[in-house]
Amino acid sequence: MAYIGNIPAESYASFETETFSVSATANYTLSHAVTNENEIRLVINGVVQQPGSGKAYTASGTTLTLSSATVSGDSMYAVYLGRALQTVNPPNASVGLSQLSATGTKNSTTFLRGDNTFATTGIANTPYFFVRKSANQSVSSGAITKVVLDVEDLDSASCFDNSTNYRFTPTTAGKYFFFACGRGYANSGTLNYVNVMIRKNGTAGVGNSFVNSGTEQYTSPGNSDTASPSVILTMNGSSDYVEMYMQVGGTSPHISYESNGNQTFFGGYKIIE
Repeated sequence: MAYIGNIPAESYASFETETFSVSATANYTLSHAVTNENEIRLVINGVVQQPGSGKAYTASGTTLTLSSATVSGDSMYAVYLGRALQTVNPPNASVGLSQLSATGTKNSTTFLRGDNTFATTGIANTPYFFVRKSANQSVSSGAITKVVLDVEDLDSASCFDNSTNYRFTPTTAGKYFFFACGRGYANSGTLNYVNVMIRKNGTAGVGNSFVNSGTEQYTSPGNSDTASPSVILTMNGSSDYVEMYMQVGGTSPHISYESNGNQTFFGGYKIIE
């Protein structure tokens, strides 16, 4: 048989039925509440009864009242006309956005909110941080030195220590993207190299960026180079931490800064998984 549009899906419908233990009474209790007697079909001894006041029966809530009492040996059952059970398989491509439209009050704890947008709770890139220096930092040539990062531009969960350890210890477990930029500066003489490192739990070799300056000579206002590593690390959300280190080779080297923060900085954020 041909159809215009989608082929109707096969469906199977049935109505819930209740069988009563009959006695010599006109009053029975229904298993499911109804608004009135028209919501059920009552059959006594195989005969369908007429609903309504002054007819065979009335019903309200769970109370079923017969106009005449049954007697022992009668059989009686009710069919709940408002409790149809149906199984249907919609045809392919028959469900669109209009059928999925949701209404109601916004609720950021559910996957689909009342305004048809995805919930944001639990999927933000938090915690995150971005820190930088407030002053130049003198270092020994070739010495691996932790960078003092005492200015917090961003620290969403107060996980960065900018006063003592200069480290980020996130309290949420997951994978994080970290990035850093460090500028090494030769105050006089020669700048040989700049090495910037992101270390997890103090371990070397996690994320490094090395720039060989080729023994560039000092020129006013001084010679400098910048290295910028980035790395993705898994953090346990309790004891794991990351720090920024630098190694500057040259004459009277230091780690430099600018007030706008574009020379030496460190940041990161949790990746949405």
